[in-house]
Amino acid sequence: MPNKSDDFIQKVLSEFQRIVRSSAPAASAAYTLLGSILLFSLLGYFFDSMMKSEPILLVFGIILGLVVGFFQLYKFMNEK
Repeated sequence: MPNKSDDFIQKVLSEFQRIVRSSAPAASAAYTLLGSILLFSLLGYFFDSMMKSEPILLVFGIILGLVVGFFQLYKFMNEK
C-alpha cells in the first residue's frame, strides 16, 4: 500500500512534467534565436580572420543572425 509521501512525490513530479512540457515551445524558440546569432557570428568571425577584414564580416554575421533568429521567432509566434 503506497504511503502519503509516495503519493506526494508522484503529484509533484507530474506537475513538474506538465510545467516543463508547457514551457518547451518557448525554450525552443529562445534556443533557435540564440543559436542563429551564435552561428552566424562565428561564421563571420571565421571568414574575417581568413580574409583579414576584421570586423566587417563579424558585424554582418551578427546582423544576419539577428534577422534569421527573429524571423524564426516570428514564424513560431504566428504558428499558434
